[in-house]
Amino acid sequence: MARERIHHPRARRRAFSQNFLHEPGVLGMIVRTARLRPDETVLEPGAGEGTLTRVLAGSAGRVVAYEIDPALSRRLPARLAPARNVRVVAGDFLRAAPPRTPFAVVGNIPYSRTTDIVRWCLGARALTSATLVTQLEFARRRTGDFGTWPLLTVTSWPEHGWELGPRIRREHFTPVPRTDSAVLRITRRTEPLLPGHRLPAYRALVAEGFTGVGGSLRATLSRRRRAARVRDALRAAGIPADAAVGVVSPPQWLMLFQRLAP
Repeated sequence: MARERIHHPRARRRAFSQNFLHEPGVLGMIVRTARLRPDETVLEPGAGEGTLTRVLAGSAGRVVAYEIDPALSRRLPARLAPARNVRVVAGDFLRAAPPRTPFAVVGNIPYSRTTDIVRWCLGARALTSATLVTQLEFARRRTGDFGTWPLLTVTSWPEHGWELGPRIRREHFTPVPRTDSAVLRITRRTEPLLPGHRLPAYRALVAEGFTGVGGSLRATLSRRRRAARVRDALRAAGIPADAAVGVVSPPQWLMLFQRLAP
């Protein structure tokens, strides 16, 4: 029975976390936000019915469209045949090896796999940018729009910029999801904010701060350092003495690191 149910379109959408976009204006907005070069190679996670793929093909040099749903991936080559610069890959984007030459990622991605896809992008050394349609709350949290900053954003900040793009109303999707979405844009910095040999020490300091031991960031960092030194570093970074770790912005973390790193 389970095998039979997965062939029903509604069951497949649930199984693969599929919410399709068809509004031309929204598709064009996503591609414009990606700011692609005419010769750029683009990887698209979750090509779905190929609506975004066709728009990407008109703006990029080459598009590699991944689709994990067998029923959709079988139909995509015929649907995308007029676009001669598109290659369809039937399979899981997360299992793909990142290209060794510069490339971008653009996609209306499955919400259930958002974090995994973001981590894949952050780990790809040749990535230039990732422009992803995510749930609105996810995009706002990762870009500090709620006034707090998560560990992943802070850790990756020296090498990656995070930008909250346009909002997309839920009514533009089929089926209609429970919440609105937004475009999340991640760019790899051409010049990192820290030299490569200092990145492990920066990440270690951030990880230590996010343990939350002691309640405030000052209490956490003072467990291994002189309290006066931590106090002075917080003051230099403009961080209140009683601040919780989540409200400390990535630029403030960089200042803390400069003050506290050996």
